[in-house]
Amino acid sequence: MFNTLTRMSVSLVQKYLPSPFVFSALLTLGVLLAGIFSTGQSLPAMVQHWSGGFWTLLGFAMQMSLIFVTGHALASAPIINRQLDRLAGMARTPGQAIIMVTLVALVGCWVNWGFGLVIGAVFARALARKVDGVDYPLLVASAYSGFLVWHGGLAGSVPLSLATGGPDLARITAGVLTDPVSITETLFSTLNLTIVALLVIGLPLLNRAMHPRQGAKVADPAKLVESQAELPSRETPAQRLDDSRILGLALVAMAGIYLFNHFATKGFVLGLDVVIAIFLFSGLLMHGTPERYMRAVDESVRGIGGIVLLFPFYAGIMGMMMGANADGISLGRQITEAFISWSSADTFPLLAFLSAGVVNVFVPSGGGQWAVQGPIMLPAAQALGVSPTVTAMAIAWGDAWTNMIQPFWALPLLGIVGLGARDIMGYCLIMLLYSGVVICGAFYFLG
Repeated sequence: MFNTLTRMSVSLVQKYLPSPFVFSALLTLGVLLAGIFSTGQSLPAMVQHWSGGFWTLLGFAMQMSLIFVTGHALASAPIINRQLDRLAGMARTPGQAIIMVTLVALVGCWVNWGFGLVIGAVFARALARKVDGVDYPLLVASAYSGFLVWHGGLAGSVPLSLATGGPDLARITAGVLTDPVSITETLFSTLNLTIVALLVIGLPLLNRAMHPRQGAKVADPAKLVESQAELPSRETPAQRLDDSRILGLALVAMAGIYLFNHFATKGFVLGLDVVIAIFLFSGLLMHGTPERYMRAVDESVRGIGGIVLLFPFYAGIMGMMMGANADGISLGRQITEAFISWSSADTFPLLAFLSAGVVNVFVPSGGGQWAVQGPIMLPAAQALGVSPTVTAMAIAWGDAWTNMIQPFWALPLLGIVGLGARDIMGYCLIMLLYSGVVICGAFYFLG
C-alpha cells in the first residue's frame, strides 16, 4: 500500500508540477491577483511592490551561486572524489545507500544548510556510482530531505536572530523581545531537539521504504563521471606561474589565518560567507594550483542557470507579499492574522507553524519570512500567554517544512546531480506529509 501511495505521488508530480521557472511565474501572477483583490491595492501599486523587491536578493543570489560553484569545484577534486567513492563503497544495497545519504544530508544541513545541500548532492552522485540498482531520483530526494532540519540547526536564521538581541530584534518582534535569547532556549530546547531526533530517526527509514521494489530509475553511468579538467601546460614562465603550487598555498595560508581569527573571536558561527570561504580555499588546496582550480570552477559555473534566473522572481514575490496598502495591511499579514484568529493558547504554536508553512511557499527565505511574520505573531503569542521563543521556533520550522514542495532551494542540489524538480518532488511530497505530522505533534504536545 505504501509503495502504491509513493508511485501515485511520483506520477502526480511528474504530470502536473510545472518547471521551476513556470512555477515561479504562476506564483507571481497568483500573488499579484490575490494582493489586488484581498488588500484592495491597484495593479500599478502591486507591480510597484513587485519591482521594488525584484532586485533585493542579488547579493543572496551571488552567495547561492558561489555555494554551488565552490562546493561543486571542491567535490570534483580527484582526492575528494576518491574519498567519497570509498565512503559510498560501504553501502552494499540500495536501502543502505538511501539511509546513508539521508543521514549525511541531515547532519550537514543541521550544521549549515549550504554545506548540507552540497555535500548531500555530491554524496548522492558517489553512491549512484557505487551501488547497483539504486533509484537515482529517490537518492537525490533523500539528499534534499536533510534540508528539513536546517532552521532547527546551527545556521537557523530565526534562532540566531533571537540570540543577537538589540534594536533589530525589538523591531522584528514588535517590542516583545529586546534582550538576546540563548540558543539553549531555542536550538537546544526539549521541543527542538525532539523534532530533530524524530526526523533523524524517521526520515531515513521512510526514504528507504519508498524505494521501488522493481523498476528503479538508475542513473546513467556516463553522467556520473566527474569530468577532470585538462591539466595546464607548463611550457612558458607564465604557464608555470599559473600552475604554481606555492602561489596556491600562499592564498590558502591567508585564508587559514582569516578563518582562525573568525572562529577565535566569534565561536563556531558558520555564516554563508564563511562556508563559501571554506569551500573555495579547500577546493584550491585540493586542486593544488590556481589554474587547475580555475578550470574546475569554469566547469561548475554551467549549473547555476536556475539560481541566476529565479532568484529575482522570488524576490519580487516577497515584495508583493510584504507590500502594504494605505492601512498597513499586506497579503503576508492577512494570511498570518487569519491563522491567529483561529487560535487558542493551546493551538497557537501549531497554527503558527502551519501559517509559516503557507507563507514559505511564497516567501522562501528564512530571514524574509521572519520579517513578515515576526512582528505579527509574537505580539499575538504574548497576548495569549504563549512563549515567544516557542512561537519563533514554530515560524522557523514552518519555513523549513514546505521547502519539500518548493523547488526554490532544490536548485543548487539539482544543478549538481543533473535532475529536474519533477524527478524528486513526488518523493518530497511524502516526506512533507511525514514531517508535517511529526512537527505538528511536537508543537501541539510540547509547545
